[in-house]
Amino acid sequence: MKKELFISRLPHLRRHPQPAEIIQSKLETIQGNGFTWTDIQNPDRAEIEKLGQMYNFNSLNLDDSISKIQLAKIDNYDDHSFIILHFPPLALKRGMSRFNQLAVFIGKDYLVTIHYGELKPLVEMVSRCKDDSKYRNELLGKSSGFLLYKIVDALVDELLHTLRRIVENLDEIEDDVFDENKSTPKKISLLRREITILRRIVHPLRKTVLETSKNTQRFSNPDDDLVIHFDDVIDHIDKVAETLDEAKETMEIYKDTDFLLSTEKSNKILATLTIIFTLTIPPTVVGAIYGMNINLPGGIQTGSWTFLGEYTALIIMLILSMIPSGLLYAYFYKKKWLAD
Repeated sequence: MKKELFISRLPHLRRHPQPAEIIQSKLETIQGNGFTWTDIQNPDRAEIEKLGQMYNFNSLNLDDSISKIQLAKIDNYDDHSFIILHFPPLALKRGMSRFNQLAVFIGKDYLVTIHYGELKPLVEMVSRCKDDSKYRNELLGKSSGFLLYKIVDALVDELLHTLRRIVENLDEIEDDVFDENKSTPKKISLLRREITILRRIVHPLRKTVLETSKNTQRFSNPDDDLVIHFDDVIDHIDKVAETLDEAKETMEIYKDTDFLLSTEKSNKILATLTIIFTLTIPPTVVGAIYGMNINLPGGIQTGSWTFLGEYTALIIMLILSMIPSGLLYAYFYKKKWLAD
């Protein structure tokens, strides 16, 4: 059976666009081998209602598909399944969502994917299907269940790329922690935040993909075992989860190490300043005594000490100040209180 591509674009504006920008909705329909793939980017309410009328979807599922605050889940019905999957954004920015959501309606003769355009691998798959017939036949030549596997596999591969960037940042922070000229607390805090967000996404993702692998075989060809395909995806998710757990422990070590090194550095600075202050106490005391408005030996009022010349009193005062300072310095050195 010859497969043909049918593409329709329905530009709409979101019902409540952000003041700073207007996000345009886009719907793509691609005909596969016995099923139809419909991809909706930045969906609006009108398109979702039309979709519900076309396929008779549950209204609550339709609401969940355009809500950005849903938990990952899978709802199974007699003739289709509704799935919500979360994936990390390419970059975390202030005001952005902590995850990208993919809503999926899958049946024997259709696959509907709903997202807000941030899922780059999925957007590229749709675009490539439009331009490359060989790739389209390979991707949509089997079943809706197999296509869902390929979509999830591509998104998990993107997750592996994100994980590699996390590992590279860990190596960079390790070098910075032991570099006294670089400040690392902010870098450590930002990376810990990113690792925490990824762990909150990956652990529910594994559970949902596992349930998906068990419940989408009915939407695949009998000779195509989707469980085996999804097992490979789950292995990748397990590796990501394991690496993130290790990264979390490593970050805790780096945080403690940075705290200890910073504390040691601060203690050395405080010790040096304390010693300098302590050594200046004897000159301060002598200067304070001779600054009082009373007659003292060698003072200006008496002027009796001249055996070392005009500055005899000053020389004697300096000697009197240096002797206790020198003794204090020798005592500190003996106690090994002086910084290396």
